[in-house]
Amino acid sequence: MTSSSQDITVTHLHGEKTDNSHFRLPPQNTEIEAALLGAILTDNRALEKVSEFLRAEHFIEPVHGRIYTAVEKLAETGQIASPLTLKHIFESDEALTAAGGAEYLFEIAATAPNIINVPDYGHTIHDLYLRRQLITLGEDMVNEAFEPNLDTKASLQIESAEQKLYELSNIGELERRIVGLGDALRMAVESAEEAYRKDSHVVGVDTGFHDLNQKLGGLHPSDLVILAGRPSMGKTALATNIAYNAAAAYKETVDENGTTLTEGAHVLFFSLEMSAEQLAGRILSEQSEIPSDHIRRGDIEQSDFDKLVVASQKLHRMPLYIDDTPALSVSALRTRARRLKRQKKLHLIVVDYLQLLTGSPGARSDNRVQEISEITRGLKGLAKELEVPVLALSQLSRQVENRDDKRPQLSDLRESGSIEQDADVVMFIFREEYYLEKSEPITNAGEDSIKFSERSQIWAERLEQVRNTASVIIAKQRHGPVGSIDLHFDGRFTRFSDYTRRRDGDDFP
Repeated sequence: MTSSSQDITVTHLHGEKTDNSHFRLPPQNTEIEAALLGAILTDNRALEKVSEFLRAEHFIEPVHGRIYTAVEKLAETGQIASPLTLKHIFESDEALTAAGGAEYLFEIAATAPNIINVPDYGHTIHDLYLRRQLITLGEDMVNEAFEPNLDTKASLQIESAEQKLYELSNIGELERRIVGLGDALRMAVESAEEAYRKDSHVVGVDTGFHDLNQKLGGLHPSDLVILAGRPSMGKTALATNIAYNAAAAYKETVDENGTTLTEGAHVLFFSLEMSAEQLAGRILSEQSEIPSDHIRRGDIEQSDFDKLVVASQKLHRMPLYIDDTPALSVSALRTRARRLKRQKKLHLIVVDYLQLLTGSPGARSDNRVQEISEITRGLKGLAKELEVPVLALSQLSRQVENRDDKRPQLSDLRESGSIEQDADVVMFIFREEYYLEKSEPITNAGEDSIKFSERSQIWAERLEQVRNTASVIIAKQRHGPVGSIDLHFDGRFTRFSDYTRRRDGDDFP
């Protein structure tokens, strides 16, 4: 049958006709399936034109799917797939017997069309399969919506449907095209030229920190960047600073060649721990230089309030978007990011933080390591799909606290296997000052005052050296060097800045 759907009219014994137009066969075209298989059996090279996206389950006729599978297996072993070589395989196949036996193989090969049409036939079969899946998905959605289940909220059903639609959209997705070295080199040179023409000379999204940009080259499209640390190290503060710096630097210019150059970024910040109001308060504190706790308590003067108004007016125009929905799933996060990119623009995604995300609706949650693996794969897939960097924050395990050296390592990542594997960059934020302040020397039993005074002096000198400083440790980077950089940290305004510029006395906001 060649039509994609058919209405059925039934004639009763008494001659009356009943229109059953509501009964429709699913979209299908068995003739095209047979034509495709015939072309492949005639010339096995035709398989190369469809094998990247077409699978056996995409055929509606089961025997066609089994023929396609057999052809693939023979091709993998370097054997020729023809009616003769397949005949003995299907001699005991009841489905093939019902279709005409082994002679059916010779029949479809004899009536095969030109091999040029094979890609079109393959895409038609794939498209009809997707349509059938959409019908099934739609029916499931309707049935679930009608089901009186108080345990499943409508919002979760929507997320589940979105996840299934996303998975369906990736079925049979074409592999990335093969690129010759010459073309790859041209793209690399164009990327370097774009960075050269930018004021910041940064290939990716500008973090606003000179030394960090030097190490990373900015945050690159399609990269998953992990920023990890123990509580109170300043993960959220640093991520917020990067998001603000990128949004504040956003501008588009057109050079003399008519090429549009983008500086900065439209930023989407998923704040799963803090509310949008709290996050905005931090940014407001940073820009107005009024301590955030004073702002929360309303403990400010009229002059401070005037600063807040000026800062808020400046921030109001920035392309920084905050989503503070708690317990988001990866599929919901993906949907919201795709929607923002479609409606406005999107150059950077920040997730605070990784362990507060949930897996796909309906997925098993008893294995946390497996769930984290799904989350990190989802974030990496999102970065590649939207071609934007994803900066995801992550907690570190408590084993850091049990070591004398508190500097974090890759093994300290919670569920480190999947996070470390999927990430393109792994950075740690570390503030030695925090640990030194908690370890003020006390007199040991039997210790004389001179030794205690010496230990106290060493402690005080070291504390003074690291006061208001933080280290960003780049422990993994696929495209560049690892190492460590220092930043200045002002806890009053939860603000990081370039340490070298502070040290040199430069005015740096």
